[in-house]
Amino acid sequence: MLELAVTALVVLGLVLAATSVAASRLAEREAVNDAANTANVLAGVVQPAITDGLLAGDPAAYQAFDKVIRDSVLPNRIVRVKLWTADGMVVYADEQRLVGQRFPLGADQQEALRSKQTRAEVSELDRTENEYERYGGKLLEVYRPVWAPSGQVLLFEVYGEYTPVRDRTDDLWRGLAGLIASGLLLLLVLLAPILWRVLDRLRDAQRQREQLLQRAVDASDAERRRIAATIHDGPVQELVASSLAITGAAQQASAAGQSGLAEDIREAAATVRSGVASLRSLLVDIYPDRLADAGLLAALVDLVGPLRSRGVTTHVEVDRADVEALDPASQRLVYAVAREALANVVKHSGACTVSVALHPVPPSAAGARAAYELVVSDNGRGFDVDTGRAKPGHLGLRMVTDLARDHGALLQLASAPGQGTRWRLVLTPDDTDDGGMP
Repeated sequence: MLELAVTALVVLGLVLAATSVAASRLAEREAVNDAANTANVLAGVVQPAITDGLLAGDPAAYQAFDKVIRDSVLPNRIVRVKLWTADGMVVYADEQRLVGQRFPLGADQQEALRSKQTRAEVSELDRTENEYERYGGKLLEVYRPVWAPSGQVLLFEVYGEYTPVRDRTDDLWRGLAGLIASGLLLLLVLLAPILWRVLDRLRDAQRQREQLLQRAVDASDAERRRIAATIHDGPVQELVASSLAITGAAQQASAAGQSGLAEDIREAAATVRSGVASLRSLLVDIYPDRLADAGLLAALVDLVGPLRSRGVTTHVEVDRADVEALDPASQRLVYAVAREALANVVKHSGACTVSVALHPVPPSAAGARAAYELVVSDNGRGFDVDTGRAKPGHLGLRMVTDLARDHGALLQLASAPGQGTRWRLVLTPDDTDDGGMP
């Protein structure tokens, strides 16, 4: 509604500005027409006073004509009167300094003499002949032909005041602006209930979209929970039972003196245990909220399980008290970074030693708030960090970097060819953030 009100005010301002321009032009056109009509009437008064003696320069004839002009013409809001010959000489002007001077006639003045018509316009007073009229701004200029008793054609020119244009503009503007403003306001009043109803419907539609989105999220969460439960209660339990059975068979084979068979069975058992660890890690990927049940420490141990099965020496230094100090969102971030770091060890590193450590940061380095640091390091082949960020195979690196930035944590990666890799995550737990976990 506020946007609508602002838009309405802007539109109203534009309409009023356009109305002002239109009123000014309309008033000017009407004033020019009125000036032309007035000039025609005044020409009828002046025509009988024109004598051949005036054209010959007789002072008495000039005085008689000047009296007619001052008594009958100038009182009609006329500023200047001129009488021209066809060759551009001023034979009369109420400003005597113009009398006897010659000025080139304009195209409109010459056309008025040829066509025997009255021409009127708003004069900008920029010609040489207007030297003595420029004190008052614009004037209404009208010229029309008149005739001397001898039949000579003369040009009768008058300059009227521009004040009528301003007065008429004000009148028109007040009338049009009032009418238009009233119409717009009435339209807004009539539209307000309709617009309010439309806004209500938009709000209802927004609430419905939010509800549908929440249902979709809940349905996705329920589906992931169902899949995780199915895997945990089905294949994982069966593989655990199989691992126990295979381990028992290995012990029986060893007791029977079949050492070769016992070793093969132990390798099969190790493979099954590795599969169980992988499935448990997959369960955390599918339904991370299981971190709240199994705990971050158990999840990190599951992550290093596949490395141990490959013969990699692993060290996990995580204190349960430090884990409990982290809010659920921070635990998920720690898990995501550790998972990406250890996945890179499996895929690219070729390391033989890997360590995962989570511990508090010393207060002098962390500032006033308590902070925790996760460090994942290996002694593998390493890589160029700048090049690795741009490779398609390292999309996970960019993803966990974005996750850390969104969480307000600091994620650093140090590596170089032949010098191993070290991941460092520094984060400040938020006791008020439940991370959306139950």
